[in-house]
Amino acid sequence: MLSFNRRFLLLALPALAACGFEPVYGTGGSAEGLRGSILVDAPTTRDSFNLVAQLEQRLGRAQAPVYGMSVALSVEEKGLAISDTNNITRYNILGRADYVLRDLATDDELYKGSVNTFTAYSASVQPVATLAAERDANARLMSALADKITSDLLLNSGKF
Repeated sequence: MLSFNRRFLLLALPALAACGFEPVYGTGGSAEGLRGSILVDAPTTRDSFNLVAQLEQRLGRAQAPVYGMSVALSVEEKGLAISDTNNITRYNILGRADYVLRDLATDDELYKGSVNTFTAYSASVQPVATLAAERDANARLMSALADKITSDLLLNSGKF
């Protein structure tokens, strides 16, 4: 079985090269100029602070910014599970990020995108534990949104 996997891998690599597969961040890759060149607008809320921090971790902190990015966040919480005593015991947090990438020199809009995802947390009898779970879920949501924004930018970096 192990030798089959090796043979399959050896056969798959030329096929990937033939289909135009190339590393995004590699020399001459489509996203080569993105790393460290996007300045995300300053955060105003806890969620936007977490999102900006996650974006900077993935795209690099802007050293010589060429692009500016503004992000409009929308976060909605919905109760999922209700106990016998009419208490909500599980929550879904739905997040949406609409973002615009613009050229800092001309202020022209280069790319516009929108991503959404969700996360969940369980409520506890203890309010402090519930608040901690809610904050953790919001941080996970911002991390997931940053992943999706980064993926969308990398996939479409040839358009700007």
